[in-house]
Amino acid sequence: QLQLVESGGGSVQAGDSLRLSCVASGSSFSSYSMGWFRQAPGKERQFVAAIRWSDDTTYYHDSVMGRFTVSRDNAKNTVYLQMNNLKSGDTAIYYCAADVFTDDDLRLAEEYESWGPGTQVTVSS
Repeated sequence: QLQLVESGGGSVQAGDSLRLSCVASGSSFSSYSMGWFRQAPGKERQFVAAIRWSDDTTYYHDSVMGRFTVSRDNAKNTVYLQMNNLKSGDTAIYYCAADVFTDDDLRLAEEYESWGPGTQVTVSS
């Protein structure tokens, strides 16, 4: 399993941008599909975005489509989440996760084997 650590969260104004990073330690990072999830207070964990290991196909929740971009740099063992035009509804703790299996539905949290501790994103309107 990978060990994951997120960074890049913070407090911003609506309309601002942030880039989250998730650095993985362990071998074969390029063989893992990577996902981003978020959890707001009192709400369930929600899928945000994912990138599949085999062909870099990306997936997004409808609420972030066109505003967020997920990408990866296998040479740096890092996955990114570029978040533009942030809204107050994006306020949450953001988690990255790693999935080693090939054909999982990357929108489902239960498919992931490794999780980071999370980073807080707060957007003020």
